[in-house]
Order: sequence, then C-alpha cells, then structure tokens
Amino acid sequence: MLNLPMPSVPELPAFLLSIGLLGLFIALSELLAGRFGLNRVVARKIVHLGTGVVLFFVPSYFDSNFYPVLLALFFLALNSLNLSFGWFTSMLSGSEGDGRGSQAVKSYGSIYLPLAFLFGALLLWDEHRWILQTAVLAATVGDSLAALAGSAFGKHPIADLTRNTKTVEGSATMFFVSLLLISLSLLFFRPEFHGGLEGASLLTLLLLALLLALISTAVEALLSYGLDNFFLPVATAYVLYLLEGNQAALPSGFLAGGLFAFLLAVFSLKVRFLNNSGATATFLLGTTIFGIGGMVWTVPLLTFYLLSSVLSKLGRKRKAKFDLVFEKGSQRDAGQVYANGGIAWILMVVYSLTGNPAVFFAYLGTLAAVQADTWATEIGTMWPNPKAWLVTTLKPVAVGTSGGVSFPGTAGAFIGSLFICLSAVVAGVPWLSDFGLLNSFLLVGLSGLLASLVDSFFGATLQAQYYDPIREKVTERTHSMAADGTKVENRLLKGYALVNNDLVNTLCALSGSALAFLVIQNAGLF
Repeated sequence: MLNLPMPSVPELPAFLLSIGLLGLFIALSELLAGRFGLNRVVARKIVHLGTGVVLFFVPSYFDSNFYPVLLALFFLALNSLNLSFGWFTSMLSGSEGDGRGSQAVKSYGSIYLPLAFLFGALLLWDEHRWILQTAVLAATVGDSLAALAGSAFGKHPIADLTRNTKTVEGSATMFFVSLLLISLSLLFFRPEFHGGLEGASLLTLLLLALLLALISTAVEALLSYGLDNFFLPVATAYVLYLLEGNQAALPSGFLAGGLFAFLLAVFSLKVRFLNNSGATATFLLGTTIFGIGGMVWTVPLLTFYLLSSVLSKLGRKRKAKFDLVFEKGSQRDAGQVYANGGIAWILMVVYSLTGNPAVFFAYLGTLAAVQADTWATEIGTMWPNPKAWLVTTLKPVAVGTSGGVSFPGTAGAFIGSLFICLSAVVAGVPWLSDFGLLNSFLLVGLSGLLASLVDSFFGATLQAQYYDPIREKVTERTHSMAADGTKVENRLLKGYALVNNDLVNTLCALSGSALAFLVIQNAGLF
C-alpha cells in the first residue's frame, strides 16, 4: 500500500551512489555517441539497460522507500528538462526511431520509466518489492536488447503493428530475454512468496514466466512514443501483485485464460477477423479478462466478439458499397480493439482491485454499447433498401452516413444489447438476480441502445467526415487511393480531424458503462 516513511541517515550514501551510477551511464553514452560516433539509438539503449540493472538492486540497499522515491523524482525531473533543453542528446530519440528501421517517432520513455518505478516504490515497497525488482529488470533489459537485436539483425518486419517498425528478430529477442529473466527472478525470489504464489510448483512458475514473457512481447510490440517503458513494468507488476498479494486470480486460472486468449488471437488472425495489431491487442485484453475474471467475465465478452465478428462478415456483397465510406474495413486493428474493448479492459482491472459488483454491471453496459453500435451499423447497411435519418435533425440521409439511424439498425442495437445480458445470465452471475432479471435486461438493453444513439450523435456532430475527390463521395477516410496507386489526401468537410471513428466508439462504450454503473450505485444493493 501507499507508504512513505521518514528517511534513514545511513542510507544517504547508497542514494548518492545510485545517482552516481545512473549519471555514469548517461556520461558513458554521451561519450560514445559524441566522441566515437556510436549510433544514438544504441547509446540510448545502453543507458536504458544500465538503468534497469541499477534499479533492480536499489530495493536491496534501502529499508525505507524514501530515497528510492526521491531517486525516481530526481530523474523524472531531470529527464523532463532534458526533453526540453536537449542537454544529453544520446538520451533523445533520433532519426533511427526505435532502431528497427522505422521513421522518427518522438519518445518519452526517459520519463515513463522513472514514473513507473515511482509508482512501484510507493505501492509495492512494504511486502512486494521483489515484484518491483522483477518487473523493472525484465522490462528494461528485454526492451533494450530487443531494440539492439532488431537494429542489427532485423530483416523481417512485422506489418500492421505500430508507428515504430517491429521485426521478428527484435520481438523474438524480447520474448526470450523476458522469459529468461522472469524465470530466474521467480526462482530466486521464491522463498519470499506468500498468498496465491506460495507453494506454487516449479512447472507453474515456469509457465507463468512464459505467459508473462508473451505479455511483455505483445506490449512492447504495440506501443510507441516510449510508452512501453511504463506499461511493460506495470503489466508484469500488476499480474504478479494479483496472483500474490491481491489473490484476485489463481495461477492456474490465469494460465488457462492466457492460453485461451492466445488461441483466440491466432484463430482471429487466421480467419481475418483481426490484423496483426488487433490480434496482439486481443491477446492482452483476453488474458486479463479470461485469466482474472473467469467465466463470469469471459462469456459476455466472447458473446460480443463472436457474434459481432460473424455479423460483420455476413452480407458482404450488399455491404461492399460501404467499404470506402467507413474509416476501416471488417478486419479490426488494435485501435478498434481499444475502442470497443478498452473500457471493458479498464473495468476488469478496477474490479480486480476493488471487488465492487457495480463495476460488473458497468462492464455489461459497455459491452452492450459496443454490441449495439456494431449491430446497428451491420444490420442497418445489410438490410434491403433501408431508410436512414440524421439523428440530430431527422432529415433523410444515405445509409452509412455518420450520425444516421434507421429502424432496422436501432432494433438490431437493442436486440444485440439484450444478448449481452442473456450471456451473463447463462454464465450464472448472481448479481443479476439480486437486481432482478427483468431489471437487469432492461438496464443492459437500454444502456446499449442509448449508447448507440450517443455514438450517432457524436458521429453527426463531431466526427470528421471528408470529401473523396477520386470517387466524389463523403467518407470517413483521411486518404483515398488513385487508380495509379498514389495516395490522395481527402478534404475535411465537417467535424474535427482528431475525432475519428475509434474515438466516437470509445465515447459510446464509456456512456454505456457510465449509465449502468450509476443506476446500480444509486440502487444501493452492493
């Protein structure tokens, strides 16, 4: 828990030594990059790797977390100023991007790493500092060596992942280094285990290390702008904390959930429900919900995923004329996974830390919202000769127009929402009976329906719509492809460029969860 006792005077030399060691790595990278012309990416990763090793040993030198917290704050401030003034150029992202052949993407990783360590030192110090050590070591060393390996040996880029180009060689290095370090850490710290991990077999620990290595590789593959420096240690620490301290999940259940999520992601990739980024994001989301929430949380999510994915593939010939209107096709990417499942993902994390049943109703509300939005779009465009009206003015518009609603689509939205509640009933969720089955169906159904109308409202007012000069049509796409293969920029007609379909879907998901949560909280049942 959050705790910050007064400092111990004898620990001051260890604090100064830690600052000196980290400063030494920075000075070394500056010397290698400036005087010897070492690639700036390589120099930056030397600092990153050295920092991880130093931070791994920091908890062993201090009884109180006062100086570790101060250390994190010091480098958080220093690195923030460095981004503005460029004192240490070797720590700044260069034109090489992440070292794997990508274009330059500004990185804030030098800020995110001390921020992650700060949170860990505040929250995990008393009883779980081994979790902090394991998470930081695996994240920093694995990420550094992955970038170096990708830069030196990367010959096989992975398409459709993130802004930074990722390679098979770099991601494989990330996986094997993470697997090795997490395995060794779990075995080394085994005598300190208690709670859910106490007494875990050697096989269980090795399988857990395997799954955590897969999670780390997936997180590193998806993130740009240095965000992996924050989310890599946080993801590992979160899982280990739940398994040991919080005991919200059992190792066996988490491993089974991770395996199922992995198989689902591979299957979705094979049948082209998802592209590479979408499958990777689905693996991470599914591992959290399947592995921690169990069947009660899994069944509603699978209901949305399978029914909506199948529905998106039906009537393809009839819906083909809308392919160039919508921003994205039926093969979902990570952005769509976040937009449709991100709120549910966050709610699972919140529930795992609080145990509040109202959060589960919010979870059903957000799944009902995205199911309603998907079904409204798919059924509305698949229906023979449908009529649509703009939700804000009720003026007739072409089917597929952002903000348009139709009778078949609206009916489909409500029916799709009811399926989410039905799936929770089938899963045997006891809280539905406490609230009343009829009340639960009405709450989830209306949460989904109203959220789909919220989606239509934002689609009609704020979502960006462009004019396609090639096909002379209004579209959600920012660019079009000419006959000769050149990319043509479309002209913004209305809305805001930042408000794309993924953001509107996120607001839809958020509104559905908020409505369901507020109703249950006000009911005062839990």
